[in-house]
Amino acid sequence: MADRLAPTAAVLLVEDDAADALLIQDALHDNGLAHTITHVTDGVAALEHLRDPSSTRPDLIVLDWNMPRMGGRELLEVLKADPASQTIPVVVLTTSGAPQDVADSYQRYANAYVTKPLNLDDFIAVVTRIDDFFLGTSVTAPHPSSTT
Repeated sequence: MADRLAPTAAVLLVEDDAADALLIQDALHDNGLAHTITHVTDGVAALEHLRDPSSTRPDLIVLDWNMPRMGGRELLEVLKADPASQTIPVVVLTTSGAPQDVADSYQRYANAYVTKPLNLDDFIAVVTRIDDFFLGTSVTAPHPSSTT
């Protein structure tokens, strides 16, 4: 296990706002946290990318909470229920700092929660801390049929 994401980390950025996407991409590249960033604008496109056998499996997903077609809540639930994607760390981005939204993201097994407008120092610190601890916590989303 790596201590931090390698500079060659593959990141899937799921963000519908073009300005936010550019800011995030620049921050990840400028800080050496990602070599490859695939940008999609909603959860449906993210699932299509993840299910495409020719796509590279991301080492990290940066996920906007509020998007068209399929939002972050729904996508996170699908990701963490699927054995093929449940171990990928997810950083949620949203304009909401409401305690219920924060709790909801962690109940759906997000690894971190960052509010917009994006403070780049906070965002980089969060991504940098996606290390052995966070990778370990991303592993065990229970299968819905195993709960009573």
